[in-house]
Amino acid sequence: MATTRPTHPAHDVRTAVFPAAGLGTRMLPATKASPKEMLNVVDKPVIQYGIEEAVASGIERVVLVTASGKSMMEDHFDYAPELERQLEAKGKTAERDEMRRIANLAQLVYVRQKEARGLGHAVLQARPVVGREPFCVFLPDDIMDGGDDPVTAQLLRVYAERRRPVIAVERVPRQDVPKYGILAVEEVGPRLFRIRDMVEKPGVEDAPSDLAIMGRYVLTPDVFDALERTAPGAGGEIQLTDGIKALLDDGVYAYEYTGRRYDCGSKQGYLQATVELALKRPDLRAEFRAFLGDLATRSGA
Repeated sequence: MATTRPTHPAHDVRTAVFPAAGLGTRMLPATKASPKEMLNVVDKPVIQYGIEEAVASGIERVVLVTASGKSMMEDHFDYAPELERQLEAKGKTAERDEMRRIANLAQLVYVRQKEARGLGHAVLQARPVVGREPFCVFLPDDIMDGGDDPVTAQLLRVYAERRRPVIAVERVPRQDVPKYGILAVEEVGPRLFRIRDMVEKPGVEDAPSDLAIMGRYVLTPDVFDALERTAPGAGGEIQLTDGIKALLDDGVYAYEYTGRRYDCGSKQGYLQATVELALKRPDLRAEFRAFLGDLATRSGA
C-alpha cells in the first residue's frame, strides 16, 4: 500500500544523520582502538570532510549515531580551551581560530546505537531527533568531493523540485556491480532517474544497470515508518535499502552526481584520498607533487 506523501515548504532540509557506530574492520589494525571515522586524511579526520560538506550544503544540525568507544569524535568537535590558550600564547592565532571553527561547524547531537543491527537500524536511532522532517544521510566512510558544488547540495536541488527521496549514484564498471546496491531506473531528466527497483550486490549478468548507490541520501520522514516495519535481512541486520524500497511507489529518485568519491573505508580508497586531496591543497601541492615525481623516478615507474 502506498504511503502518505509528506508536504514541506521548499528548502526545509536542516538535519544530517551520520551513522558512525561501525567497527571499521576493513581498516584494521588502525581502527582497533580508534574510530574509523577519525582516521586522518591529510590533516583532518574523514568524518570532518562529510560534516563540512553538509554545512556547505545548508545543513544546520548533525546527528552522529555512535557506539561504545567513539568518544573521540565528541572531543574533536568540542571546544578545547587549554589547547586554544596554548596556541594563542605561541602566537598561532590561525590554528586557534581553526580549532574554534571546527567546534562551531554545526549543532551536533549524539545518539547511541546500542546493538549492531545494520545501517537501517542506525538511521532509525535518529528518529527522536529528526522528527517529521526531511533529512540527509551521510555514510562517513565516503569523502565526496564536488568542488564548488557539494554533492549533497546537488541532491537537495533535486529534492526541492521533486519533494521525494533522492539517492546519490554513479556509474561503475560492469565487473564491479557485485560490490554495490544497483538500481533499475527510468530516466526522467538530465542525470536524474526514478528508481523502479533496488538490487543489493547482484551478479554481473543479473544487474539491471551500472548505476550504483553511493553514500549520500536525502530522505523523507516516511522512511522511519518503513524501517520500523522492515524485517531483518542478511546477517540479522535491518537494511536502509529495504526501508527505501518500501517507498518506491510514491517516488524515489537517483541523481548521478558530479564529483569524485573516495571510499575511505578501504585501504586503497584511503590512500587515493590522501594523495589526491593533498595535491589540491595550495599549501602542500608543489612540494608534494615534487616528492611524488621524485618517488616515481626512483621506483622506475
